[in-house]
Amino acid sequence: MAVENKNNSTPLLAVNNIEVIYDHVILVLKGVSLEVPEGGIVALLGGNGAGKTTTLKAISNLLKSERGDITKGSIEFKGKRTDRLSATELVRRGVIQVMEGRRCFEHLTVEENLLTGSYTRSDGRAAVAEDLEKVYHYFPRLRERRSAQSGYTSGGEQQMTAVGRALMARPSVILLDEPSMGLAPQLVEEIFEIVARLNEQEGVTFLLAEQNTNVALRFAKYGYILETGRVVMDGEAAMLSQNEDVKEFYLGVSGEHRKSFRDVKHYRRRKRWLA
Repeated sequence: MAVENKNNSTPLLAVNNIEVIYDHVILVLKGVSLEVPEGGIVALLGGNGAGKTTTLKAISNLLKSERGDITKGSIEFKGKRTDRLSATELVRRGVIQVMEGRRCFEHLTVEENLLTGSYTRSDGRAAVAEDLEKVYHYFPRLRERRSAQSGYTSGGEQQMTAVGRALMARPSVILLDEPSMGLAPQLVEEIFEIVARLNEQEGVTFLLAEQNTNVALRFAKYGYILETGRVVMDGEAAMLSQNEDVKEFYLGVSGEHRKSFRDVKHYRRRKRWLA
């Protein structure tokens, strides 16, 4: 089931039945389809190795650097096919990925990292300076740390820097890969709250890949669950968070009792969608 489009208009981003193979041998994605409406927050959920990062890299055209290829299907942004473009051209069109693990330039300052996000822009220094102030508005900690070398900032500050750098490219959609990884729960909440504010106040669309299903479903509007390279379930975030299978296998809760690893490790035998 695809995201319901109330106006029957073209989704901002559409992934259409794609297959991805690495090294001409390893099939990683098997007929993945999803839609991201303009102004939405869509969560791509699943465990480690489910195919979330590969899906984002397929959208952002970064597979070639890892010997990956889209062998079937297509990807469209604003109704136009983009899977044959270069990654640079896709950035110019407004599709920006924030990589797993932040990937800041450690030897540059926080502000220098932010400014690298404006590299593809041609609208002048005044516009760039205006957007830099906007980033500092949403991430006041970065203003305080603007002269600090990024390699010596905290994990939370590096994640803020990575998102801020993406904002400097004036994106239409941000592909956010595992934003909660390695962060304390309080920082995870702070990052997701800022994502929600950017979505509401700036109109930035988000497709976020996340293992922390509980947090993702509280902030997303729609979700897709991936397992072994396939979409096994999708729906409104509120519906998914109340689904018994999702609660048991992804939120770690069954009825009133939290499942132990011993209980969960044989879950494939019991999943109704795998029957």
